[in-house]
Amino acid sequence: MKNLTLFLVTLLFLMTSCGNENTPKAEQQIITYQKQVVAINKKIDRIQQKINKKNKNKESTSGRKITVNIRKLQPTVFNHYFDASAEIESVHEAYISPEVSGQIDKIFVKEGDRVKKGQLLAQLNSDIMQDNIRELKTSLEMASYTYKKQKSLWAKNIGSELQYLQAKTNFESLQNKLKTLQTQYKRSFIKSPIDGYVDVIDLKVGEMAIPGQRFFHVVNLSRLYVNSQISEAYLPIIHEGDAVEVRFPAFPSIVLHKKVYRIGKVINKQSRTFKLQLKIQNPKQLLKPNLLAIIRIKDYTNPKAIVVPSFIIREDIQGDYLYVVTTEDGRKVARKRYVKTGKSFKKSTEIISGLKMGEYIITQGYNNVTNGSVLNIRK
Repeated sequence: MKNLTLFLVTLLFLMTSCGNENTPKAEQQIITYQKQVVAINKKIDRIQQKINKKNKNKESTSGRKITVNIRKLQPTVFNHYFDASAEIESVHEAYISPEVSGQIDKIFVKEGDRVKKGQLLAQLNSDIMQDNIRELKTSLEMASYTYKKQKSLWAKNIGSELQYLQAKTNFESLQNKLKTLQTQYKRSFIKSPIDGYVDVIDLKVGEMAIPGQRFFHVVNLSRLYVNSQISEAYLPIIHEGDAVEVRFPAFPSIVLHKKVYRIGKVINKQSRTFKLQLKIQNPKQLLKPNLLAIIRIKDYTNPKAIVVPSFIIREDIQGDYLYVVTTEDGRKVARKRYVKTGKSFKKSTEIISGLKMGEYIITQGYNNVTNGSVLNIRK
């Protein structure tokens, strides 16, 4: 019978693919032929039922039964997940450049060293600044003496107000200049703004360092972000605080269960995605920035679903079907049942319609049965 159906389908395909019909007419013929195929399949099923009915007595006397395993359908919690690729980013990471220009005099660390916040990393040559500071301090001492003298005389109404104001302005101006030079001098000492590891040193002793040019890269591995770009289609079902699973292809043994830390507020115009971010601890510091991660997110759940093994679902021209167990004349018989499937995850598929709770399905031996086969149920 199956060969007959295949022959008819092939014949119909050849009939529709050959000829000089225009497209609308050909499409209408395809619809007509499809209806004919459905009708032929129904006739085949009726003939098969008659054959099975005639063979019942033979099967009962000869003991020819097909051995199968069955399972009772019961309400099952069904969850569906999808995976999204992600990358790791350090929560605390610094690309350090000098705040003032100068020649590099000393570098106190090397790549790979662990450093503390505020630790000295390098020093720029500051000889000229130190000389200027010393000269300014000398001038400031004289300006201070002059200012105090003029202030004292002005208090006794001796001298002019202009002399007093000039001495005061000169003293305050030198104070500000000294403060500026001392700040620049402090900035010639480059310090780490965070705890972490010196990952990269881009310059060497003797080279010129200028503001905006990267000198050090310091990274802290204790706390990390896991960033992923998620399709905007999932925006209504993903929320901050939702539980997700995180895996790392480079470390298969590490599986983390975390909550969504942040969801981006803007949709990317080019990719139509939004940012999903997790925050994780990295106590052993095995995970590194830019490492690939996989986030598994639940996008569907049904607490009372009809779930069957995906591999028992078969397909023909009428749709998806499987075999259920019925009782006929006191015998267990396999019956073909067409079903509507829902989502699938791993090796399980949700059945939307076609089955009822409490029915039995064939889970092993289904390849050997046909519609109406008498069954021997393995216990």
